[in-house]
Amino acid sequence: MVSREHKRAALYEKLQLLRSITNSHALNKTSIIVDASKYIEELKQKVERLNEDIANAQTSSSSSDQTPLPVVTVETLEKGFLINVFSEKSCPGLLVSVLEAFEDLGLNVLEARVSCADSFRLQAVGGENEEEGESIDAHAVKQAVAVAIKNWSENNEHE
Repeated sequence: MVSREHKRAALYEKLQLLRSITNSHALNKTSIIVDASKYIEELKQKVERLNEDIANAQTSSSSSDQTPLPVVTVETLEKGFLINVFSEKSCPGLLVSVLEAFEDLGLNVLEARVSCADSFRLQAVGGENEEEGESIDAHAVKQAVAVAIKNWSENNEHE
């Protein structure tokens, strides 16, 4: 009897965890699982898009003799943006250029993970500065980061 209650409690706890991870507002088990399934499909689509972006960046860069520019992806979140910048090689000074672009846009970095060792990887969550008043979209963020990367690249070619 006690074992059955423990199992039920454990299942309830796991469903609540699943509900919170998938941002589900559902209350019954079936709806929570359906929401989780939709969330997994969305994640699969995001992975496919990122892989396509990386493949496109690699094919366009392999056709030229230049070193490839970092790949940029921007997703709109509930409040702000998820910005990913990736390069297969280390990019000294690029982080500063990208952060300056965020500042110019009035984007506050709410959370960030950066790796600059053998490759360059930046994953940042940026929120709009409400004091600025102007609303920006994901395309504007991606364009600003791309311009910062291009300027950084041109400055590094001359060094």
